[in-house]
Amino acid sequence: MTFAAAIQDLQPSPASPVSPVDLKETARQLDAAYQGLPIEALLEDAVHKLFPGKIALLSSFGTEAAVVLHYLAQVDKSVPVLFLETGKHFMETLMYRDILIDRFGFTDAREIKPDAADLAAQDPNGDLWSKDPNACCRIRKVLPLDRAMQPFDAWFTGRKRFQASTRQAIPLFEASAEGKIKVNPLAYWTPDMIQDAFKRFKLPQHPLFGEGYASIGCQPCTRRVEAGEDARAGRWAGKDKTECGIHLDFQI
Repeated sequence: MTFAAAIQDLQPSPASPVSPVDLKETARQLDAAYQGLPIEALLEDAVHKLFPGKIALLSSFGTEAAVVLHYLAQVDKSVPVLFLETGKHFMETLMYRDILIDRFGFTDAREIKPDAADLAAQDPNGDLWSKDPNACCRIRKVLPLDRAMQPFDAWFTGRKRFQASTRQAIPLFEASAEGKIKVNPLAYWTPDMIQDAFKRFKLPQHPLFGEGYASIGCQPCTRRVEAGEDARAGRWAGKDKTECGIHLDFQI
């Protein structure tokens, strides 16, 4: 049986939900099959063979986002590109998003916003980030993404192992708690590989990259990174938090 057929067999129905064990096994098989292959081959197969019409790219349009966007645009510009518009982003990030979408020619760019009722009930003053950042991320990122991902079976991320100690074991393919497959095509890339791609393809950098921001999320919860720190050390600095919540289900 092909991986595509195996994945199709695992699709949920009202009477037969996906088995987490089966989904994890499928992810493990895919991860093993694609080790060592070029990113172009991985993206091509994921889009056209494994998850045809059922995969999207979630992009933060952060400091390294242009790399996976560039490679995906070479494969299929119609793949939906999802952006979680939390209402708390740097203006520079919103500008950068528009620049990259225009440059690469993606035809289905979707702005995913939090539910207005959730904001009114849980964050009426817009300061939940300072009181309970996990709850803020949940209503502004986790729940909106869950809704946006309902039509899809899989999604691309831009995560890499070098970004933080908590990401050092990221595979190419993994199963999520929501019954989706997450594809991490840049998992094994190094900082030098990322910067080489920026130079080779003449990709524009995020406007804040040169100001010391190595990883960029929402403005209130992001600071510059100091020398010797992890790339994500500037995210939720001083708080017991390293992820927004959309990747907390990661298991190798």
